[in-house]
Amino acid sequence: MSKLIDTYGREHRNLRVSLTDRCSLRCTYCMPNDFAAWIPNDDLLTTNELLTVIEVAVEQGINEVRLTGGEPLLRPDIVEIVDRIAGLANAPRLTLTTNGLKLKELALPLAKAGLNRINISLDTLSRERFKKLTYRDRFDDVIEGLHAAKAAGLFPIKVNTVLLQGINDDEAPALLEWALKNEYSLRFIEQMPLDAGGIWDRATMVTADEIYADLSTHYELTPVDGRGSAPAEEFYINGTQATVGIIGSVTRPFCGACDRLRLTSDGQLRSCLFSNEEVDVRKVLRDENKDEAAKRVEIAARFQKTVISKLPGHGINDPSFIAPLRPMSAIGG
Repeated sequence: MSKLIDTYGREHRNLRVSLTDRCSLRCTYCMPNDFAAWIPNDDLLTTNELLTVIEVAVEQGINEVRLTGGEPLLRPDIVEIVDRIAGLANAPRLTLTTNGLKLKELALPLAKAGLNRINISLDTLSRERFKKLTYRDRFDDVIEGLHAAKAAGLFPIKVNTVLLQGINDDEAPALLEWALKNEYSLRFIEQMPLDAGGIWDRATMVTADEIYADLSTHYELTPVDGRGSAPAEEFYINGTQATVGIIGSVTRPFCGACDRLRLTSDGQLRSCLFSNEEVDVRKVLRDENKDEAAKRVEIAARFQKTVISKLPGHGINDPSFIAPLRPMSAIGG
């Protein structure tokens, strides 16, 4: 088995795979309500193409795959995709990030197919605020999806929350109380400059320090040792084993231990969420002049090329930083 090691000595074991750029919500920090700049269907990787890339990635040392979107549960063959990844030789640990709207019907089939764990996005406990944030009246569907994930045994269930100034930034303590009561693992994520509407503003972003300070007025937080390559700083709550995470992608970058690569739904490899460089594997997959063995060799080479090109950090706080041309929905969360 090969290894994916960059020029800074970071070994890459985690691949984020976007299955689609479509989404059933319109979260304001991700895309405008009238967003319609979707990737053409013909450009999206087929299931067989996805599996070829993932299998090559596993042969290169990838041992965890996270399925993302857009909203990955909009992919009609999502259960088949999970089943086929779980059936690979040396199958990777398989997780998925979702808005939860279709989990009521899919949580159990996904668990039976081989999904190991799930992340569910929820930014508020208020139905009215949910409608304001997402332009959809689907709060109850998310809650039902969370219940379904718990019933299916997809533990630990991580809940991802983005706080926005003047909208839901007063909810951090209440969200943590709710998560503890329901045995969910809550993670607060700083808003990132990846929205299609271009509303991100560093000056008004709710920072990791502000989230920590707010939580600390209600809870005793003790740092968890051994973070490794995890994006979240974890804290024990009130001396128990329960934890809360804060992902400070902007103000507390964790690039030095990053072990992640990304595959977009249209077949582009990316070394970083914030990169503006991509390596095309769709072109290789659809090259009629190459047989399957030659394609796999070339895809492996393009994984190595992607890793070697990786920079030491994303540089968001550098004055020369240029935000990615693609929004989060097209890159994959």
